[in-house]
Amino acid sequence: MEKSVIIALGGNALSPKGEAGTIHQQFAHTRESLDAIMHFVTLGYNICLTHGNGPQVGDELFRMELTHSDVPPLPLGICVAETQGSIGYMIQQSLQNSLKLEEIDREVVTLITQTIVDANDPSIKNPSKYIGQRFPKEEANKMVEKFGWTVKEQNPGEWRQVVPSPLPQYIEHGKSIQTLVDNGIIVIASGGGGIPAYLDKNGNIEGLDAVVDKDLSAALLGRVIKANELWIITDVDKVCLNFGTNEEQQLTEITASEAKTYNEEGHFQAGSMGPKIQAALYFLKHHGDKVVITSIEGVKEAINGNNGTIVRN
Repeated sequence: MEKSVIIALGGNALSPKGEAGTIHQQFAHTRESLDAIMHFVTLGYNICLTHGNGPQVGDELFRMELTHSDVPPLPLGICVAETQGSIGYMIQQSLQNSLKLEEIDREVVTLITQTIVDANDPSIKNPSKYIGQRFPKEEANKMVEKFGWTVKEQNPGEWRQVVPSPLPQYIEHGKSIQTLVDNGIIVIASGGGGIPAYLDKNGNIEGLDAVVDKDLSAALLGRVIKANELWIITDVDKVCLNFGTNEEQQLTEITASEAKTYNEEGHFQAGSMGPKIQAALYFLKHHGDKVVITSIEGVKEAINGNNGTIVRN
């Protein structure tokens, strides 16, 4: 039986911190990222890709704040849908070109995906998901005063806007995604964690202003499509204990039990590495064989077991 993998590509991989994040830069980083994804293609994996959108959706909100007097602003949920389309387009086109170059006959599709959440999720009143640009404290305070943002310090001296991030409960179109993946089609789905939605009292789907964590959605989608492996691509080569301190310790391979203990001890930041570890634990509990967390540059070596952090039961 062919192995299947779900790959969660971080939004920062396409728009690294410190860059303006122009569309040309994002396309360039997308093409670089897909060099790593092609390793899974050549190994014959069935593939489902999902991606983050934190920098991109934050920029969309910022753009609307600057133009709100001239153009009616859009709700956050619509911004998530827009970035699903735009980032999916960049990944799909770049991957199609890479496949053509290697003379590999596989189709790539992007599926606009909704993620059902609880409209009363506690995160609605306690925003924790970092999005958008990083600002010094003084600049961040200006954004709070000017636009009414909620901001938090992500790293020392780096402040970002935070928005609600309810837990994913159900991925719409899961059967369609599984059918496509099982037939060798590379599927880009649940981008940005999926468009947040909830069921009203009549069972109708309604949108919600939030951003669902893409790693948690990837783990749930991985369960739905019965993926063997979950790869979480982020901006560090390995998961670390005491990250950013003199006692920093890289983790090469850990058990799910160890990961759970480290998470409970507070080693992994909420809105950053924390959800990645939670996603790994969920995936391994319900179906998966292994989870790998690494950088886009580390994928090739990680496939050979020479980089990244591997989490197994």
